[in-house]
Amino acid sequence: MKNKLPLILIGAGVLVVALAVFVVIRSLKSGGTTGSEDEVENVPELSQSQWPSITLTPVTDDKIPNSLGHLLGLKVQGIKITGAETMDYLLVYSTSDGGQQGVPGTVKLTGGDVERNLLLGSESSGKFRFDAGVSQGTITITFRNGNGKTLGKLTTDFHLQSNETILTSVDGKFTYNLDKVAKGVFFVTMPTFVQPTDPSMYVVWQNGYGVFASDGKAHAGTTSQ
Repeated sequence: MKNKLPLILIGAGVLVVALAVFVVIRSLKSGGTTGSEDEVENVPELSQSQWPSITLTPVTDDKIPNSLGHLLGLKVQGIKITGAETMDYLLVYSTSDGGQQGVPGTVKLTGGDVERNLLLGSESSGKFRFDAGVSQGTITITFRNGNGKTLGKLTTDFHLQSNETILTSVDGKFTYNLDKVAKGVFFVTMPTFVQPTDPSMYVVWQNGYGVFASDGKAHAGTTSQ
């Protein structure tokens, strides 16, 4: 009997594993998901009355050499979601090799604007690596209460360009035609939901779309929608 005991235990273990796999497969086939997945899928979009302004501006950081074109300044203004205590953000962008990268984070809300610089690359031991060919992506913000319950989210896309005269939104519904090429300047064109409170932040803002320049200057041009 003692010699057979290890075999019995092994057999029992195999049976438990097989049963667990069966339950998981059956759940997936029937459309079952975990509670956290349900929560993510069912996060409501914020109503228009709750929309904040969401902007991304090409910025630089003296601590990151050659960061121009590889660093985006996220700014969220006018947050008025009742009960919200934290805000998650997730920047997702495509690279020249066809891959996708993400920059996640969480901010505790204190009643003011939220500002973060998001690196289009990675950092290790003080050394920075930039992802090549980044021109398009999305930014998603999600608000939560003190218990971590999701209250709502918003997602918008962005288009990063330089050394071009035609600046376009990702959806093709907004275009800003520069009078001339602005050498060495990076621009982001994106929907912002609400107009930013400071006019000096943007080159132009019209019907929910804004253009943001790395040099913070006005750049003459014409819009079309």
